[in-house]
Amino acid sequence: MAMVAQQHRESSSGSITKHLDSSGKYVRYTAEQVEALERVYAECPKPSSLRRQQLIRECHILSNIEPKQIKVWFQNRRCREKQRKESSRLQTVNRKLSAMNKLLMEENDRLQKQVSQLVCENGYMRQQLQSVSAATTDVSCESVVTTPQHSLRDANNPAGLLPIAEETLAEFLSKATGTAVDWVPMPGMKPGPDSVGIFAISHSCSGVAARACGLVSLEPTKIAEILKDRPSWFRDCRNVEVITIFPAGNGGTVELLYTQIYAPTTLAPARDLWTLRYTTTLDNGSLVVCERSLSGNGPGPNPAAASQFVRAQMLPSGYLIRPCDGGGSIIHIVDHLNLEAWSAPEILRPLYESSKVVAQKMTIAALRYARQLAQETSGEVVYGLGRQPAVLRTFSQRLCRGFNDAINGFGDDGWSMLSSDGAEDVIVAVNSRKNLATTSVPLSSLGGILCAKASMLLQNVPPAVLVRFLREHRSEWADFNVDAFVASALKSCPYTYPGMRPTRFTGSQIIMPLGHTIEHEEMLEVIRLEGHSIGQEDAFMPRDIHLLQMCSGTDENAVGACSELVFAPIDEMFPDDAPLLPSGFRIIPLESKSGDAQDTLNAHRTLDLASSLEVGPARNSATGDMASCYSARSVLTIAFQFPFEDNLQDNVATMARQYVRSVVSSVQRVAMAISPTGMNPTLGAKLSPGSPEAVTLSHWICQSYSYHMGTELLRADSSGDESVLKNLWQHQDAILCCSLKSLPVFIFANKAGLDMLETTLVALQDISLDKIFDEPGREVLLSEFAKIMEQGFACLPGGICMSTMGRHISYEQAIAWKVFASSEENAVHCLAFSFINWSFV
Repeated sequence: MAMVAQQHRESSSGSITKHLDSSGKYVRYTAEQVEALERVYAECPKPSSLRRQQLIRECHILSNIEPKQIKVWFQNRRCREKQRKESSRLQTVNRKLSAMNKLLMEENDRLQKQVSQLVCENGYMRQQLQSVSAATTDVSCESVVTTPQHSLRDANNPAGLLPIAEETLAEFLSKATGTAVDWVPMPGMKPGPDSVGIFAISHSCSGVAARACGLVSLEPTKIAEILKDRPSWFRDCRNVEVITIFPAGNGGTVELLYTQIYAPTTLAPARDLWTLRYTTTLDNGSLVVCERSLSGNGPGPNPAAASQFVRAQMLPSGYLIRPCDGGGSIIHIVDHLNLEAWSAPEILRPLYESSKVVAQKMTIAALRYARQLAQETSGEVVYGLGRQPAVLRTFSQRLCRGFNDAINGFGDDGWSMLSSDGAEDVIVAVNSRKNLATTSVPLSSLGGILCAKASMLLQNVPPAVLVRFLREHRSEWADFNVDAFVASALKSCPYTYPGMRPTRFTGSQIIMPLGHTIEHEEMLEVIRLEGHSIGQEDAFMPRDIHLLQMCSGTDENAVGACSELVFAPIDEMFPDDAPLLPSGFRIIPLESKSGDAQDTLNAHRTLDLASSLEVGPARNSATGDMASCYSARSVLTIAFQFPFEDNLQDNVATMARQYVRSVVSSVQRVAMAISPTGMNPTLGAKLSPGSPEAVTLSHWICQSYSYHMGTELLRADSSGDESVLKNLWQHQDAILCCSLKSLPVFIFANKAGLDMLETTLVALQDISLDKIFDEPGREVLLSEFAKIMEQGFACLPGGICMSTMGRHISYEQAIAWKVFASSEENAVHCLAFSFINWSFV
């Protein structure tokens, strides 16, 4: 029977409702009958046939209605509900489009004013050049950052602060809606009805600046309250202290603030700000919150941490919040800073001179946070495990804050440096004052917290890809026993030094999502690691570990975004007041300086054959590949925190150093494997500077084989660069290359070689040559090794070797030969092996 989807009609009295039944006839319903049907509909919009018959029997006022007519009523009712929801959705979309259209029109007007201003300036410059053609005149634009010259003596005088506040307001409005700053669109951000907003960054202005415009379905006063609470949405903000508040006109206020901002890495000091914040209402009803730095020293950090801060400058910035017709508000956000890049190491200065970084960390983050709270308020956001959004948001903030505290190690928090073990690669700090105790988890036996941290420079490694790999393949870098040690220390039961009760990690990692932000740029999840004790007394006792984990920055298209993976052990009951001891990784992209890209492309190469094969049509590897590949620097900061008892501090410190060094080594191998086109991911690479790319190495392997054996390794039609590389990769025999060192390790393998060893490119360099042969195979190799080095090749008899999974592999024959790095015979690069007709036993 076809469903009849037509709206009901009501009689003029409103007491009788008419509906069409399946035969096209109107059925009249009284108000009492409609009320009874509506009650059932609220409980079950689509009742079964048995339920409809039961309704007729139990409800006497419906006894004169046929079951078929009841069915049609529910069909029509569902249709009306669907139409109502669709109408509401279209109205919402229409409001968003109208607001976005208004923003775009304002942006268009601003751009037209900017074009007119540039045309006038261009005409003036032409006149000046023509009239003074013989003179040498410097007409370049000054880009020196102007430090605010407002005297600190006005800080205690409200009358002296009001003119500064009004000047700040005027300058801020000229940036938010005028042409005071030459704004250019933020790369990768396109406006639309589903986008967060319109974003722009400064071009050729003093300091670094970013601007955002967007629609938020909250009232202006609520938005101002949210944005004023800077530590809640600006993850790098350590503290905002309101020193003084003065009343101003229009019910506004003037505040003097002292703000501390975390350093993102261990390589640079933190920043602080001494600012004036002015809140007022404009004549058109818009609410404005603007802020700027004051000159003078002002308040400063605790003397114990004074050396860890550099005073930064905030140029006129703030928020313009205008009420929207139909509800909601339009927000204009401007952030304009001078972060004193001179105080950072030269390699890190692009981080402090990038408007894109300011846009991602502050401007875009503020707008996203306001929109996130608006959606949570409207009930559009649903989170896992029955947790309220505010609780999960608090967990996320605690993870970030704890990780930042560990990286910075402020003296006024109780952190102090431990003496080095002779190497400067890992910094170890201890905090005996840190209190993780809660009402539900007493930690009276805890002696303190120890943090081991390190920073390293990565080259040509996409931060988003690396973070995703670290998240999805924890077993590639983590030690389950260390996780178990930290987890047990945060429980009320006693714990022991790692190694006392060894645990075997089963390799199973279960990710349970808790929630995410509106654009999925940040995810909160619980990780369960499954493990079992190795001891016989409790061999079958599960020893699972649960981690609360936050992952952000996994979008490769987000320009200037920081990628993070921060985690902390948590009790399986997941209490709201659980103590957290965050550890993790932070990868911050650095913009390449002009001219550096081509140099780094040519100077840093590696042996990633798989990445080289993932190319499209054949291209000139020296030009086309290089122009399109990922070429950028980034800073990786690693910090791991460990609790300890008073009598175990030295032992835990030694373990922490060793563990962080092993993690750094693992991350370097991972970065090398995922680096696009096989470029070396670190400036301090373990490989020699002359390490060849995969295309070059494939030629060396084939040419050396032909020289020694007198026959070709590949088919005769394999002549081009890409053809040689792909045919070598797809060769049916397992072809492996190992280094010529005291302990030879594998540095290269084709697809068959990786399949035979049952390994990946990431773990290949952990496999030594002697590990894959059985005892007879090692004896044969040892007896033939002198012949290989003297003659250049040798044919080994068939035998048995072992995969990394312990499986036996038989092969009919193995050929070993020296691979020359050039046409000269004495330039030996590595040793190659070809296992012919191999198979698992």
